[in-house]
Amino acid sequence: MAGHASGGPGKRAVAGTIAAGRGAGQTVPQGVAWALRARQTLVGWAATEIAPGRLLPGLPVAFGAGIAIYFTADREPAWWAASAVATLALAMVFAARRHPVGFPLALAVAAMACGFAIATLQTLRIAHPVMQAATWQAQVGGFVEIREERARSDRVVVRVERFEAPRIAPAPERIRVSVRKDTAPAVGAYVSFKAHLAPPLAPLRPGGYDFARDMYFQQIGASGWVLGKIIVEPKRSTEGLWLRYAAVLDSIRDGMDNRIRAVLPGDRGSIASALITGKRDAISPPVNDAMYVSSLAHVLSISGYHMAVVAGIVFFVIRAALALLASLAIRRPIKKWAAAGALLAATFYLLLSGSEVATQRSYIMIAIVLCGVMLDRPAVTFRTLSVAAFAVLIIAPQSLVHPSFQMSFAATLALVATYQHSLLWKVDADNPWAARLALWGGREAASLIIASLVAGMATTPYAAFHFHRIAPYGVLANLLAMPVVSVLVMPMGIIGAVLMPLGLDAPFWKLMGFGLDWMMAVALWVARLPGAVGPMPAFGMGALALATAGLLLICLLRSPLRWSGAAVLAVAIGWALATPRPDVLIAADGQTAAVRGKSGHWLFLQKARDGFAAKEWLLADGDTRPADSAALNDGVRCDAIGCTASLRDGRIVAFALAVDAFEEDCRRAAVVVSAIDAPDDCAALIIDRRAWRRDGATALYAAGERFVTEVARPSTADRPWARTPVAVNERQSSIRRTAVPDATPGLDAIEAGD
Repeated sequence: MAGHASGGPGKRAVAGTIAAGRGAGQTVPQGVAWALRARQTLVGWAATEIAPGRLLPGLPVAFGAGIAIYFTADREPAWWAASAVATLALAMVFAARRHPVGFPLALAVAAMACGFAIATLQTLRIAHPVMQAATWQAQVGGFVEIREERARSDRVVVRVERFEAPRIAPAPERIRVSVRKDTAPAVGAYVSFKAHLAPPLAPLRPGGYDFARDMYFQQIGASGWVLGKIIVEPKRSTEGLWLRYAAVLDSIRDGMDNRIRAVLPGDRGSIASALITGKRDAISPPVNDAMYVSSLAHVLSISGYHMAVVAGIVFFVIRAALALLASLAIRRPIKKWAAAGALLAATFYLLLSGSEVATQRSYIMIAIVLCGVMLDRPAVTFRTLSVAAFAVLIIAPQSLVHPSFQMSFAATLALVATYQHSLLWKVDADNPWAARLALWGGREAASLIIASLVAGMATTPYAAFHFHRIAPYGVLANLLAMPVVSVLVMPMGIIGAVLMPLGLDAPFWKLMGFGLDWMMAVALWVARLPGAVGPMPAFGMGALALATAGLLLICLLRSPLRWSGAAVLAVAIGWALATPRPDVLIAADGQTAAVRGKSGHWLFLQKARDGFAAKEWLLADGDTRPADSAALNDGVRCDAIGCTASLRDGRIVAFALAVDAFEEDCRRAAVVVSAIDAPDDCAALIIDRRAWRRDGATALYAAGERFVTEVARPSTADRPWARTPVAVNERQSSIRRTAVPDATPGLDAIEAGD
């Protein structure tokens, strides 16, 4: 940097070249001079980007890229091969340690190799059986490890100790089952029950969210629901220390949750409990949807904002209290003591809230800052974020592909970059109007607007990819709601939690409720505005990866080279908008199919369609119609043995419900879909039981007279959470897959704007 500022090698070379030309009586062509100056400028910008300390944020990016490559593999990599490559890459780093260009390149390659190896070893570490076929007759006994309260039912994760089911082997180690509302046993209880269980839910469409992968890394091998009564048996000695800890922590959370809801009934109590205990599953659907649409859902997920408020308030209170003792304040480092107290409070908040990805990231960043205070070392923001990213990815590399990680780090990265580039509004000391405006809260309002806008824009690609919608009024909602949340809701909640053991908490919960009423009113009002829901059709991982690269360039680079990220983002947006949409979709269980009719919208071929799959397909198509809309069957003709509908080009797609339907459908239709086996001599394109059992969800794209097929589970794929299909008992395979969905990238994944 110093060499460039004072006329470095590039500048001297340009000047020497031009001077030599003039000395020889020659005129340097204008184009050559411009090219030389451009080269000098680019060299200077590059020197800025590779200055000491500037490459550190790139290491977690490369590490994450290695993890992403792992998840794109068709088959599970061998752990020894991944480890060998990582070891070789680290040796290359050592060999190139003195090379100015080779060293950073080798370091980037090594970070990618290490990310790939860490993900491989993590999968090996948690390896467990996954059910491959459904059963109605599973007799299960085990310990309740997790209990979740839902809007219509409760859900528990059971560590299996006893498992009996015909033709199911090996038994899953953990299962997730739904139970009737208010009947879920406490964490740590030993229970026995009969259940319908099915394999983890496969993607509902090619390129869709992989629920089975998500459940695999939660070490859950099956899901379903309890049949009949769940019996709580006497405790066993095999529950283990970790389960005892989980039971104690869950009892604390339940006690606080019950107390809060006793003072604040309804959605106010549910949201208040979500902010304090992390239990956010009882919020009513209308408020839940309004929080999504208004881009206020990030308030409900404990992340950076909540952790900073808790640590900040505790730090201020402890330091202010100690400062009242003059002799102590003069002689002792009360600032460091306050930082230690804030760190303890943040740690308790982390454990109490469930330690999700966004909370882990926030805690790590807050811990680094507070440790810096205790060690008299300033915390460098990009380095802090880099350390947090490394820590989360090393502990849970699978979090990289989860919306929570992506949106949380995207928002934080954008906010840190905004601060680093001094884009937040500052006061001009020489301008009396600016000073007066700042006194009236103008600075805080401007900073809130900028922060909401920046965080919202940074998370838009991920919200569009995972949830197929954007929030055009997110800045407005955050501007109206967040000041109240910061000034009233969170402080009152913290005071209420502290005073709860003394029984003096009720007034503070009520004050918190007033702020929550305002936040919900803002969310519901914004959700009703015209165009509040911005639907976005599904697009592929390539466009998302390119958008991520553009965001990283804009945020991490300091020179004008960072604006190249805007061009990359523009290409990513064009790519996403140009993504073709399928003409036929078939569910992974063959029970539901949709056809793109002449109107360009989906028509569903079967009346008894899977509501969950239908909802996902409509969202992925940018279609705002509800899944139970009668318009979804307009143009569909059905009789006792099947249904038919016409594509945009007039060709017929048939859904055969019985064997008798095949004779006519195979003669008239271009595509025949069926949940049973079709005859081998059918002239149409067949998607029958053999096909969907082998390929999972299937999408067809019309290409002239033929169709291009895309499947959710290619024949080359064989991962621990999606094994290559094997022959199973005919009776088992005919059981319709109607298990309650186990994981959705929904409210627990929203971390935007923290």
